[in-house]
Amino acid sequence: MKIEKIIKTETALPLSKKVVINLLYTENWIMDKINMVLKPYDISLQQFNVLRILNGQKEKPANLSTIQERMVNKMSNTTRLVDKLIKKGYVQRVTCPSNRRKVEITITKQGKSFLDKVSLEIEQFENQVTSKFSEEDLILLNNLLNKLRSTN
Repeated sequence: MKIEKIIKTETALPLSKKVVINLLYTENWIMDKINMVLKPYDISLQQFNVLRILNGQKEKPANLSTIQERMVNKMSNTTRLVDKLIKKGYVQRVTCPSNRRKVEITITKQGKSFLDKVSLEIEQFENQVTSKFSEEDLILLNNLLNKLRSTN
């Protein structure tokens, strides 16, 4: 469906405005769908992202700034996200006894098990949402999005 129909406008939009509106609308559409996948697991996309980051550390602890740097959504409150994941038993935080400012965060076995289960559903969603595209389309779309971000 065309973006003009979705936003219910009959006004001809300049192409650059149309692209930006379409990107924003599509981002929200994808976020809504991902949140529906994650909702039964009582986890937010940002929390899921933290688990993926920690899992990608390959048993090596991370600190809050490392997690923040690797977050997809840079506006996330990393401390709060980690605190919520600790309460769920998915991550652990260890404070260095000799330097109380040094905090190391790792994913727990329970967190890995949870991540494995949820990752399968997220992967199914990603495959479903991109199923209308060929591999060439996906490569082109990725390249165009990378090019878009490189303009600033």
